[in-house]
Amino acid sequence: MFDNEKVDFIESLPEADSILIIWIKLLTLAGKCNMKGHIFLTENIPYTDEMLAHKFRRPLSTVRLALETFNRLRMIEVDENSVIQICNWEKYQNIDGMERIREQNRIRKQKEREKKKFLLEDSDMSRDVTENVTRSHATDIDKDIDKEINNMPFSSSPLPYKEIIDYLNEKTGSKFRAGSEETKRLIKARFNAGFTLEDFKKVIDVKSSQWLNNKDMNKYLRPKTLFGTNFEGYLNEYERDNKPTPPSEPSRNYQAEIEAALQEDAKKWGIAND
Repeated sequence: MFDNEKVDFIESLPEADSILIIWIKLLTLAGKCNMKGHIFLTENIPYTDEMLAHKFRRPLSTVRLALETFNRLRMIEVDENSVIQICNWEKYQNIDGMERIREQNRIRKQKEREKKKFLLEDSDMSRDVTENVTRSHATDIDKDIDKEINNMPFSSSPLPYKEIIDYLNEKTGSKFRAGSEETKRLIKARFNAGFTLEDFKKVIDVKSSQWLNNKDMNKYLRPKTLFGTNFEGYLNEYERDNKPTPPSEPSRNYQAEIEAALQEDAKKWGIAND
């Protein structure tokens, strides 16, 4: 996993450590899904970058940078349904390869323990405190991996599922159900990423205006497409299309201005006009 040219390239990047940690976690998550390298929450719900940022306890910008890097290096593929797949998944499944990964993780954790122990001893802290803190520090990553997306800290106030779906149905003439678990998960993920009810309405508005009368695209006026990983892009389309245009300058009659200037010169030099 750490002995190929792609990883060598990643190690030269400024965010190398974070990107490699995310790579390890993606491999672990793919192993837990046990679907030939595909990564998803359920069979019908792919992980979004926001969901991965929360699950991995990493900034959203770092997760997006990592996913873009993996995609460009052909370490992952993302299909039309936004499902991530580890490329060449089979090579990570051989016993020798997994043993190397375990050994590298063991060495990394051991180094973390030793570093933390040295810092604590240098501060004259007790041996018991040292052991407790280092043990906790060494297992932080493993604990993060084992937590499920259902533990995401959404707001205690109820989310406006019904208002959003009613608005979508009104705009598109559809009959989607606000109680659908898949729809609720998508809406939760977007709210967890900081989007608002007004943002949902803007996305519905802009895509309805573009797709409703397009027989090839109107089938995508559905929660799975509108509220998925392209949500922010659709929202930016709305903001761009509705950006106020600066007032244009009044048109100028250049011919009249030229003639007026010539007449002024004629008066100045005493030249009679024909």
